[in-house]
Amino acid sequence: MIEPGRQSYIQAVVGAQMLAQIGAFALPALLPTYIDRWRLSATEAGWLIGIFFAAYVVAVPLLLALTDRVPVKRIYLLGTGLTAVSHLGFAVIADGFWLGLLLRALAGIGWAETYMTGLKALADHLDAVAQSRAVSWHAAGAGISGAGSFAIAGAMAALGGPEAAFLLATGTAAYAFAVAALIMPSRPVANKPASGALLDYRPVFRNRAAMAWIVGYTVHTWEMAVVRGWAVVFFTMVIARHGSPWWLPDPTVLFTIAGLAGVLVSVTGNETAQRWGRRHVVMVAMTVAAALSLLAGWTAAISTPLAVAVLVLWNAAIYLDSSALTAGTVQAADPKLRGATMGFHSMCGYAGGFVGPPVAGLVLDLVGRDSVVGWGLAFGHLAVITLTGFVTLLWLSGSTASRARATAAIAD
Repeated sequence: MIEPGRQSYIQAVVGAQMLAQIGAFALPALLPTYIDRWRLSATEAGWLIGIFFAAYVVAVPLLLALTDRVPVKRIYLLGTGLTAVSHLGFAVIADGFWLGLLLRALAGIGWAETYMTGLKALADHLDAVAQSRAVSWHAAGAGISGAGSFAIAGAMAALGGPEAAFLLATGTAAYAFAVAALIMPSRPVANKPASGALLDYRPVFRNRAAMAWIVGYTVHTWEMAVVRGWAVVFFTMVIARHGSPWWLPDPTVLFTIAGLAGVLVSVTGNETAQRWGRRHVVMVAMTVAAALSLLAGWTAAISTPLAVAVLVLWNAAIYLDSSALTAGTVQAADPKLRGATMGFHSMCGYAGGFVGPPVAGLVLDLVGRDSVVGWGLAFGHLAVITLTGFVTLLWLSGSTASRARATAAIAD
């Protein structure tokens, strides 16, 4: 049971995170518009998606490690401020690939200063099951907002053009800044900050239990980034090929539905992991996701409803282990190195997120953006990535369990 005061704090942090997240996926939601407006190749479009993750990867190790030494609030405020600036720039001055690339990189840095930083602001105040559940709620809140951002961006673009979507995101990020300024502590939580070099990750590497979950999160985010980045374009292509029944919403709303279903599955997956174990949940999630990734692109040859159904199910399978993977890293981390461990976790995950969309875009450019084979390969190659990550996770966690048993036997 979480105390009422802590419950209010969790709600405020999750609320701020949701506000900061509103514009994170406005560009993927509106990617068909920008591909036409800026005459982008699929590879260039993939870079506009991937650079968000690349900037995150560069920034997050330093920023999360700093939270072991300075108040989380300082980093979080800088991040929400930079997020607002980047969205405003995309609405007002972005006019092509290179400027768009720069502004999306700024958005990635801003996200690096808010997402895992906000998670650490929660983890520092909670223990055990309450901590795991708060991690799940935080991920769910960000997931709901991220899923909703597709429909919100589509609706705003319909009302006032794509710029309106980014102007709204500017306002919500600024509001998140105000919330954090009011509720986050101004002093570090730990009485004794971590010692040693700021970016010394050797203790994290030696923590094989944490590394197992980090590897899992890396391939999880790789796959998720491809689906988030290319789903609306895929839906648009399938609808152009087969048409759409009257009851099927437009592509941005479709992926919002897929995202919301994923959030529900994510929370359920974390609660299931509390009872049945994280490794079992991850095994089911990654196996099913790999199978569906092999099928998803080829459904473009059959019908729009089938393509939508398979992609929604695939997205849900990806989300199934989302909270469980992050909670595993948080709980396996040394408390004095939690910021550094979470920073490395996030850096590796978003490195996968950076690589995935441009690679998928390159496949589409080589094979054909409007071809079934192109989409079959762009999505299908992810099965190899996912299953390789899962095998590595099992190896790392298995060796950790073996050492734990040996230590227990010696103690006896």
